Amino acid sequence: MTRLFLLLLLSTFLLNDLDAQQGHPAPGDLWLTYPGSNGPGKGKHVVLIAAEQEYRSEQSMPMLAKVLSSHHGFDCTVLFSVNEKGEVDPTVPAPFKDKEKRHNIPGLDHLKKADCVIWISRFMHLPEAQMQHFYDYFDSGKPLIALRTANHGFWGSFKYRKGGKNVSLRMLLGGTFMGHHGGWHREATRGVIVPEKRKHPILTGVGDIWGTSDVYRCHNDRHPFPENCDSLVLGQPLINLEKDAPPNTKKEPLPVAWTKTWTGNKGLESRIFHFTMGSAMDLENDGVRRITVNAVYWGLGMEKAIKADRSIAIIGDYNPLKAGFNYEKLGVKPHPVEYYR
Repeated sequence: MTRLFLLLLLSTFLLNDLDAQQGHPAPGDLWLTYPGSNGPGKGKHVVLIAAEQEYRSEQSMPMLAKVLSSHHGFDCTVLFSVNEKGEVDPTVPAPFKDKEKRHNIPGLDHLKKADCVIWISRFMHLPEAQMQHFYDYFDSGKPLIALRTANHGFWGSFKYRKGGKNVSLRMLLGGTFMGHHGGWHREATRGVIVPEKRKHPILTGVGDIWGTSDVYRCHNDRHPFPENCDSLVLGQPLINLEKDAPPNTKKEPLPVAWTKTWTGNKGLESRIFHFTMGSAMDLENDGVRRITVNAVYWGLGMEKAIKADRSIAIIGDYNPLKAGFNYEKLGVKPHPVEYYR
């Protein structure tokens, strides 16, 4: 009888473990999960990473997860950078003055089973064990949607290599932050679709593109826009932060959204979409939000499922705080992960 009991106990453990491995998304106290409804994305798992201090991704990534899970059927897991208490805390310095300190994004092991990743981070100095999850994903052949500050997403810890050579975020994403072309927190961005790319799947159903984040400069004469990148949207700086503001004619439009591919160490090709807009307030705009959602379908090779009238409506209340670092004035403070559900 004892032997039979032990066998039953072992079988139960193995079955539970198998269920935990196969279940998407996996629940946890330090991340949020949103099971997908019926929709084109059913059975696909999107991991969204919010790990920056300026653009309120702790608010925008849960909002996007709700849109993707409820309207499109994707299982979604949202990961956050947390402080020593396990709270989502954009006020934690980045980079640290203490070179020995490290940031923490719990749950990065979910990248092993992710079908697509939406990633926004800024100057994260992570333990190598956590960085390895990123490196493995970059080699996986799976799609990567990189928003806003992702092109300067790490600090002093990016040791990704290919063929014995270091790989930069510029190489991976097709550009990196070189400065604010638009006035920082002073000049909004009007997105201008590149005419010959109007029929690109990512731009299906996209009309007005506008956001309060300024245009980044990601290329220059030394590092021009790469030939292996496909520019979809240019960003025209406006003279202020108002939606109907005229363009700043002293500043030319620069690429803010482009596609490329990346082949990692396993010889597998990933579809990459980099969108240097994507602040929490930018994502209130239907055009910015639809581009981001469409990019998930495109990245997964599901272009045929992209429909101009497929809903990207925000679910529930969404009142993102303003971007910036004046945390007390802006009302930014640490909160438990569950606060952002």
